[in-house]
Amino acid sequence: MKNFFILLAMKILHLGLKIAKKNGGNFLGKIAYDWNPNIFQYFKISCPIIAVTATNGKTMTNNAIVHVLKTAGKKVISNTEGNNMETGILSTLLKNCSLTGKVKADYLVFEVDEGYVSVIFKDLKLDTLVILDFFRDQLDRNGEVESLILKIQDFLKTYTGNLILNNDDPNVARLRQANLENSNVYYFSVEKYSHATEEMKEAGEGKFCPFCNTRLVYDYYQYSHIGKFKCPTCNYGDNEIYQLATNIDLKNRTFLVNNITYKIRFNSIYNIYNFVAVISCVSLYEIDTKIIQQALSTFVLNNGRLEEIEIKGIPTIINLAKNPTGSNVSLRILNEDDDEKELLFVLNDNLADGRDVSWIWDINFDNLNNVSRIITSGTRAYDMAIRIKTANFPINKIEPYLSLNEAIENLYKTDVKKYVIANYTALQPTRKLLKSQL
Repeated sequence: MKNFFILLAMKILHLGLKIAKKNGGNFLGKIAYDWNPNIFQYFKISCPIIAVTATNGKTMTNNAIVHVLKTAGKKVISNTEGNNMETGILSTLLKNCSLTGKVKADYLVFEVDEGYVSVIFKDLKLDTLVILDFFRDQLDRNGEVESLILKIQDFLKTYTGNLILNNDDPNVARLRQANLENSNVYYFSVEKYSHATEEMKEAGEGKFCPFCNTRLVYDYYQYSHIGKFKCPTCNYGDNEIYQLATNIDLKNRTFLVNNITYKIRFNSIYNIYNFVAVISCVSLYEIDTKIIQQALSTFVLNNGRLEEIEIKGIPTIINLAKNPTGSNVSLRILNEDDDEKELLFVLNDNLADGRDVSWIWDINFDNLNNVSRIITSGTRAYDMAIRIKTANFPINKIEPYLSLNEAIENLYKTDVKKYVIANYTALQPTRKLLKSQL
């Protein structure tokens, strides 16, 4: 009866939030979880649950899976707005269940914070887990990458559902070894693209074999430590690939999987990985290839993840970057564009961002391609300006502004193409101000 009354109270509260035109985020889940940490056991779910976890790319991949499934006519419940810890996912379930805890859907698809996979799926039966990548992120909250990997590894020791792994990330591919009795493991990979390098150009992790400690040998690096690798001693990394992306054409935004062409709305190698993970996932549920093609060709996120808009007739690309790899991927996209452009980088150090911003020294600002000016803003605008100065970018072309309004006002004093990079708490305020210029 306790759970029944918790759900009743949350339904009433949810109605009140709707009347007030408020989403509530993880508010419902926080209250319910405080009242009963075992409330996940109360839900009655008969459909497959799919989860996506990673350091970078969770939201993009999760929402693309949802879009494909909905295009196929399926009823999908998902936390598409984020809120990926236990209280956020609990909020999503509370909003979509009956008073008896019954959830009616064809699929539940959840973006899940890397540190909360074992917490959430202790009581919910997970059908498919997609793992994209692991990078250093918010060290003062998450600790080192290895601690997160070990948490998920412990969960996987007893997990026997579908496990979809990025074969090009040594931090991810190793997780197959957590449970060798699980026969439902699928690897995805991406063929070398035109801007891949023979040496690592950005900060990366997982340089040594996790099983014999030999230094890994790479044929190429796509970005950071993502690329084609193998251990020369024990052959770690040499796996059978379930879905392989080939013929990567970022200019025309196309790639092939099994000789089938996919057209997308994004021009980043980073997103090719996300979409091959999507294809790997939905293929397990026998979604028709034509539906996948159609869905991916129309999918956009429009929440500041590689969002393309025009402001005062000026092309503007907005992207979230909350750690070194996210920032370096954004700068790769900028550098692969030969047009003249200007960059706005907004850096905050609020609690949700992590107070420690030392990670900005792992951002590769060297040899920026045709960037005529950089504006910095946010609570750590001057830290970012100093970092860029030390990369030998001309000091007279760096403009720091603590006021975001002032930064954006000065950004649009020229008609050059704009790239905007913002970290976690900076993204939506920056996006809102940019949109107000339309």
